[in-house]
Amino acid sequence: MPDNRKDISPCGLYCAECPFYVGKIADLARDLRAELRKNRADKLAELLATIPFFKGFENYQTCYETLGLFVKTRCGKVCRDGGGNPRCAIRLCVAKKGYEGCWECDDFDKCDKLDFLRVSHGDAHIKNMRKIKRKGVEEFLKGDKPWYSKPKEK
Repeated sequence: MPDNRKDISPCGLYCAECPFYVGKIADLARDLRAELRKNRADKLAELLATIPFFKGFENYQTCYETLGLFVKTRCGKVCRDGGGNPRCAIRLCVAKKGYEGCWECDDFDKCDKLDFLRVSHGDAHIKNMRKIKRKGVEEFLKGDKPWYSKPKEK
């Protein structure tokens, strides 16, 4: 699939590499749940939980339910096509300002609307936006588009 401008989210992340858009995690979680059901792993977990070494199997049901949540994380659309959170503060801000992305704003480096992304992306989105601002969207699309980048210690 060729790189495309619409795959760059307003926050600078590249949606085409998003694990929720790609769906690999959702597929693996779905397949694992099916295999667990097929093999009646709930019954095995019940038995194993009685053995001190395998006490953690007491949490089998929580694990199974969590896998179900991962199945639901699949996002069939990129942000610009309506994927992700429709009330995303970043998306709303960019639309209000008439920008293509945060990189067009002089304050994106200091914007607190982007802070929540640090938990799962480090500073990848900031690095991506700096590159877009410096080299343009077309050059950004030709190069590396990190999904996570470890933030530098302050």
